[in-house]
Amino acid sequence: MERNSSNKPAAPNAANFLNNFKYEVANELGMSNYQNVDKGQLTSRENGYVGGYMVKKMIQYAEQNMPNNASMTTGYGTQTK
Repeated sequence: MERNSSNKPAAPNAANFLNNFKYEVANELGMSNYQNVDKGQLTSRENGYVGGYMVKKMIQYAEQNMPNNASMTTGYGTQTK
């Protein structure tokens, strides 16, 4: 699988949403003023925690909004929920 070296959203109009979501998640995690903080001054753990929690919330949302017995096809085969 080829890796995309750019850090661009798959949907260009999603960039603002994802940034706002990132700041909202950071705030939930107790990282106030995350939007104005120099991310280079944060530890890898702090930055990773925000990204990991974002992914966790996106997966929860997808699972909650997936129809029962839905089949999902990924690049790695078919998985049934």
